[in-house]
Amino acid sequence: MSQDAKPQNTSSEEIDLGQLFRLIGNAFQRFFNFIGSIFKGIFKILILFLIFIQSHIIKFAITTIIGLAVGFYLDYTKERVYESSMVVEPNFNSAQQLYNNIYFYDELADSEDSIALAQALSISIADAATIKEVIVESFSDENQKIKLFDDFIRQLDTNTIKTIDFKAYIENFNSFDARFHKITMKTTNNMVAKKTQKSIVKSISANEYFKLQKEVSDHNLSIQDSIYRKQLVEIDSLQNLYKEVMRMAAQNPNLGTNINLAEEKSQENRELELIKQIDVLKQNLVMLNEEKANKATIVNIISDFPARGVEVKGVLNSFKFWIPIGLIALLLLSLLLIELNKYLNTYKNKSQK
Repeated sequence: MSQDAKPQNTSSEEIDLGQLFRLIGNAFQRFFNFIGSIFKGIFKILILFLIFIQSHIIKFAITTIIGLAVGFYLDYTKERVYESSMVVEPNFNSAQQLYNNIYFYDELADSEDSIALAQALSISIADAATIKEVIVESFSDENQKIKLFDDFIRQLDTNTIKTIDFKAYIENFNSFDARFHKITMKTTNNMVAKKTQKSIVKSISANEYFKLQKEVSDHNLSIQDSIYRKQLVEIDSLQNLYKEVMRMAAQNPNLGTNINLAEEKSQENRELELIKQIDVLKQNLVMLNEEKANKATIVNIISDFPARGVEVKGVLNSFKFWIPIGLIALLLLSLLLIELNKYLNTYKNKSQK
């Protein structure tokens, strides 16, 4: 009985495995058939679309020619627009004020309020009327972001530093955190942007709050400079004192016998520490001078507006690109609506029968 049961169990297991493989094979077959039907559907739609285009090719060709002709004419007759850019570095957290002012100028230009724009930028009304757009944007690469992050964490305590990482800092990085900002002005007169440069910078520098911040910064930097220089003088005096003691010890043998090797080694260590301290102070003075230069003004002009703006060109800024596309899209929509209307009428007639 046991011998007959064993082959029977083996046969049933083979049947189960065979059914499992068939099920898996059927599932893959259905999956590939589904994928194939999708590609067949896409191919069918593409063929129908090409047939549709072929049947109306003359209409599309005429529309394209008309669009190009109109586009070339509009490009030829339109006002030339010129672009000028200036790069600035706002100090004392004045980036927010810079952006507010630029947005204000852009709103005046967009609303064509030449009188108010002329007063804001200290230019003539005729020059203000040529301004079409004023924008500001920040730019910073990874190296600048790393430097800003390093400066940021230096101001925090040890416990706070542990809760902040570079990734979190970058996620919360915004335009105002960037060091450099580019102001771009688009005008129909290529010499107007240069005339507005002083007024744009002055609008920030004249702010009383930023003036006070600069005065406090200058005073603090001056105090820090005097402290470093006083420390250098004191260290220099201390070095001279050590040298004098060593000279006196060398001239007086009896005094020299009282100085053991440990004291001499300690003396050398003190002199090395003084030399290191001098190097640190000199480096601090160099960094302090760099900070003075960077904060000499409320807004540093890294790159001026050029004397003449550059004409805005490019396919995306031309009518001969957008007019044909617009007309073709309008024609395509109209033809599709006509075809849809025909299909609905045909379906309606069939359903009534």
